[in-house]
Amino acid sequence: MNIGIDIGGSGIKGALVDLTTGEFASERLRIATPKDSTPENCADVIARIVRKLAPHASDLHIGITVPAPVVHGRIPMIANLDQGWHDLQGDEFLADRLGHPITLLNDADAAGIGEVYYGAAKGTPGIIVLTTLGTGIGSAVINNGQLLPNTEFGHIEVDGQDAESRASAGVRERENLTYPQWAKRLDRYYQALERTLWPDLFVVGGGVSKNHEQFLPLLHLKTPIIPAALRNRAGIVGAAWAAVNG
Repeated sequence: MNIGIDIGGSGIKGALVDLTTGEFASERLRIATPKDSTPENCADVIARIVRKLAPHASDLHIGITVPAPVVHGRIPMIANLDQGWHDLQGDEFLADRLGHPITLLNDADAAGIGEVYYGAAKGTPGIIVLTTLGTGIGSAVINNGQLLPNTEFGHIEVDGQDAESRASAGVRERENLTYPQWAKRLDRYYQALERTLWPDLFVVGGGVSKNHEQFLPLLHLKTPIIPAALRNRAGIVGAAWAAVNG
């Protein structure tokens, strides 16, 4: 049993995770991300979640995701939280504040780990590429169970433009694109990824993946492409796994 925490721009979520099954072993708790989302304020929210989930635990290892790259526990840049996170040695800071060992990782990487070990890609060998289609496009690349951290394949250039500026789910909503119209843009994006990485499997996450029947069959790829299975649980599950195995 371990705890995974997912820090997002609007909410901080956490749950106890049974690492034998990848299932939540508690309710999923969510507390709004503080408006002033400094490391200190976010750490206080995480501490509240941990106390509720495991009030008497003394030997927890906690996995925590952030919406940013994480290089050996340090956060070199941040966009969706307070700039106090910039260049912070986040794993050490949070360990000191929470009193537990911390494994810190990028949120898309955590989702990829969750899908590979417990979700849609479980048991699939080779190169797995997870993309999360949301406000932007997040990515995770895992080769035979080994994570290549901090990929930013939402920002590859496709037809002379940053990919997520044309193909994210957020863009689809803002431009009121039909699924067939959006699928044409996704097709160009995934074909470019395919030529770059030659993966064995694409896994598509993000809230829009629940409507995968409306756009995935419209893509023309050599690589199999399937919807994520864990949905909004993936980041928490992957973080809890990484806390023990990462």
